[in-house]
Amino acid sequence: MKPSTFFCALAAQSGASAALQESELPYYGRSPPVYPSRKSIFPNGTGTSSPRWGIAYGNARALVSQMTIEEKVNITHGWKGPCAGNTGAVPRLGIASICFSDAPDGVRGQEFVSAFPAGIHVAATWNKELMYEYGKAMGEEFYGKGIHVALGPVAGPLGRIARGGRNWEGLSNDPYLAGVAMGGITRGMQDAGVIATPKHFVLNEQEFRRRESSMGEAMSSNVDDRTLHELYVFPFMDSLREGAGAVMCSYQRANHSYGCQNSKLLNGILKTELGFEGFVVSDWDAQHSGVASANAGLDVVMPGAGYWGANLTMAAKNGSLSEDRLTDMATRLLASWYYQLQESYPPTSVFPSTQKHLTVDVQGDHAKLIEDIGAAGTVLVRNVNGTLPLKKPRFLCVYGYDAVVKAVPWQDPARFGGGYGINFGWSTLNGTLITAGGSGGSTPAYVVSPFQALQERVVKDRGILRWDFWSENPSPAYVNADACLVFINAYASESFDRTSLQDEFSDNLVRNVAANCSSTIVVIHSAGIRTIADWFDHPNVTAILYAGLPGQESGHSLVSVLYGDVNPTGRLPYTVAKKESDYGHLLNSTLSFDTFPDDNFTEGLYIDYRAFDKQNIEPLYEFGFGLSYTTFAFSNFSANISSKSPAEFPDPTLSIVQGGNPSLWDTVVVVRCTIQNSGSVDGAEIAQLYVGIPGDDTPVRQLRGFNRVGPLAPGASRKSVFELTRRDLSVWDVVAQEWRLRRGEYKIWIGASSRDLRLSGTVTIS
Repeated sequence: MKPSTFFCALAAQSGASAALQESELPYYGRSPPVYPSRKSIFPNGTGTSSPRWGIAYGNARALVSQMTIEEKVNITHGWKGPCAGNTGAVPRLGIASICFSDAPDGVRGQEFVSAFPAGIHVAATWNKELMYEYGKAMGEEFYGKGIHVALGPVAGPLGRIARGGRNWEGLSNDPYLAGVAMGGITRGMQDAGVIATPKHFVLNEQEFRRRESSMGEAMSSNVDDRTLHELYVFPFMDSLREGAGAVMCSYQRANHSYGCQNSKLLNGILKTELGFEGFVVSDWDAQHSGVASANAGLDVVMPGAGYWGANLTMAAKNGSLSEDRLTDMATRLLASWYYQLQESYPPTSVFPSTQKHLTVDVQGDHAKLIEDIGAAGTVLVRNVNGTLPLKKPRFLCVYGYDAVVKAVPWQDPARFGGGYGINFGWSTLNGTLITAGGSGGSTPAYVVSPFQALQERVVKDRGILRWDFWSENPSPAYVNADACLVFINAYASESFDRTSLQDEFSDNLVRNVAANCSSTIVVIHSAGIRTIADWFDHPNVTAILYAGLPGQESGHSLVSVLYGDVNPTGRLPYTVAKKESDYGHLLNSTLSFDTFPDDNFTEGLYIDYRAFDKQNIEPLYEFGFGLSYTTFAFSNFSANISSKSPAEFPDPTLSIVQGGNPSLWDTVVVVRCTIQNSGSVDGAEIAQLYVGIPGDDTPVRQLRGFNRVGPLAPGASRKSVFELTRRDLSVWDVVAQEWRLRRGEYKIWIGASSRDLRLSGTVTIS
């Protein structure tokens, strides 16, 4: 969400005015129109998904029936107010303004709030319980500040483009892992009383030309129906199933129709196929038409009136917009409000830094959870001869700009680290990276830097430190040091895509330190993929950790892993290639200066590890990879079909509820195995299950289950059970327009990553 977007200054102005005369008519109809007919009010919200939704709709309908056309219009668009978004109020009916606010990793721009780890870091935990607790704790802070609608979690972008600027806000580029996280976070946030807003629906996969500009229209994400469902819609289904009360539509065009007036996406998929009961809110200033966007399924526009306001009132009165549709828009908003019991709610306590106000402290005891998630999402990828955990070292050297807090991070109180006015094009942050740039960034109450936490530990152990946070080639060398720790980062932000997955200064720093230190430990705080082929195999680089974007307890989280207080269980939520070119055409965002630019998703289902598998490219570190301080053995594989002959399609007699046909969530296959700690210290394994669906048009394997097993003492074992649902095993049939359970042999693997597969078997569905 942002009021303006930067674009490359390289775009030539000559010919632009002529190009803008190009007609849009050839592009009509590429996204199928889905509009209610005169005989049907579908897809109006019904409240039939659950008794709770039924009660909410009953209350909302009763309230909306008392409202005038003007009052209905007033609550469907934004007004000036304290929050990022504020609906209109209806005082005579007791309807207060509803407050919308960022961010998906914590309340942004406020005091006495917490900076939680970013979405990509939460995904790296592969821990379902922590995903829920994360959502619940964040929800409590939004609730305490009187914010009704929290703008998150994020599954768009999914992470199709390796250098995508906002991938770090999302929950991995695998739809299953992202879906589990989306569901857990949504449930947690709404259990805290706030309305969750999964975003950006859908196909918002790059920053370059995501919005209209002097060059022409926004980029069009052109995707086939099957890929749309199996990759990009898939994780949103989990949020909807958990009761999400709002969905935010996206900036860019999808098959040449803007995301916030795309009737196929909003009316057809979201509100019809998936039975969405809540309201669709535009991304900020993402509306492109008046009546057309309302009829296409947009319910609330932000942050102002956009094309609505008095225009929508006029349209409803002259019949251009049916009053039934306007009533549905207002009802959906208030139904979500009632669904979350927000009639009685804390007062909104959102203020600019320049306004004197009473302190509203919502941090609670969340620091410990932030530290735990920070540690759980730290991924150890190299550990030569047991370099880690550290064993009470007496002498450590600390190098690199990422070891300490940035000296001047608050030029913009709402954009920690650097706002849109100064961060364009950054590849690193000159300070430890705990969050990244744009509207998704968090606002820390404080930051525990790696150096601070290391210093606390070294002081406790009566040791010594030497440090240099500035130099590219630190000197002199300290030959008596037990180890040298090098801290680097990789920055990204909303409003621009990354131009590289590495940077020369940081790579030189690592090589220079390693040249003089026989035990060099490299810590990377990164907003997504960071390639390290230039130095990962240096004989003196003995340990490497991807430490993600861990939030305000960064140093404490990291040191607990470095010293072995926490045995690492983090796993990569993406593939780290040997070289950037291995990502092929999915490395960079699409660059086009056409009036109607196209981004064609010709790869279909094959992104990240699916593409590497298809093309037989060996990665440096594969999706799902991560080391532990112990080892694990897998045994006793079994797979059983829960019913002898499951139907090919979901039960058509069942009514659609929020999240889709209820039978999509039925268990079809149950898989079991045993995990044993075969090492010498306590630890937990992340057991991962992959499925090969019959057919030569499907990926070799797709993640369809994961469990954190442990902690286990050395020699101890535990069973792990995976329940595979109909949706997990289905493909989207573009002819039947339904999820189809193919007949044939399904391959199943269980292992420690997408390529470290320890057990395998098959089941046949006939």
